Amino acid sequence: MDIHQTEEQQVEAIKKFWQDNGNAIIAGLVIGLGGFIGLNYYKDHKLQQELNASEAYQNMLEIAGQDSATFTSAGEAFMAEHKASSYAMLTAMALAKTAAENQDWAQAQGYLTTAIAESVDDGMKAIATVRLARVQLQLAAYEQALATLATKLPASFDASVEEIKGDIYTKQGKTELARNAYQAAIDAATDGANPALQMKLDDLAQAVNLSN
Repeated sequence: MDIHQTEEQQVEAIKKFWQDNGNAIIAGLVIGLGGFIGLNYYKDHKLQQELNASEAYQNMLEIAGQDSATFTSAGEAFMAEHKASSYAMLTAMALAKTAAENQDWAQAQGYLTTAIAESVDDGMKAIATVRLARVQLQLAAYEQALATLATKLPASFDASVEEIKGDIYTKQGKTELARNAYQAAIDAATDGANPALQMKLDDLAQAVNLSN
């Protein structure tokens, strides 16, 4: 899968991939497994479960534009009913986004923790991990956020990881560590200059100069 410029593009691309191909992939895997172990009942039952989950997921997405309480209720019901499906992680990510938009950081943290636990895709797990660290930053759980960022992630997330570290160190008043982290984020960026990140670094330098 191509490397996308933003986390949101990555999420949307994976969602679209599963919407377009999920049923065929699941059917192929289940049929192959069923042929291997010779359990036609298992094959048919498992395939039907995944097809039902796919249909339920599509229906749930149709109400995503409604009020957040309705979507949250539908999403939680979906995860409770289809916990073992391939769509549970995507649902947890969507619920976390809704919670964050409502600044319910504790709830967002819970959904992201679930998404990480349920994910079998390294890219999605990395996105959820980075977002979890941002939520923990909002909760002022700085050491917990740093521990989250210590997780081994793909190199394409280095810039995001270092920027969040910079934000954490800034909140902690650790100026030198913050400066190093922001510079590391700039150096790791693969999509060109990041004016917002450069501004953070400049503001930090200005604050240091004013304090001297």
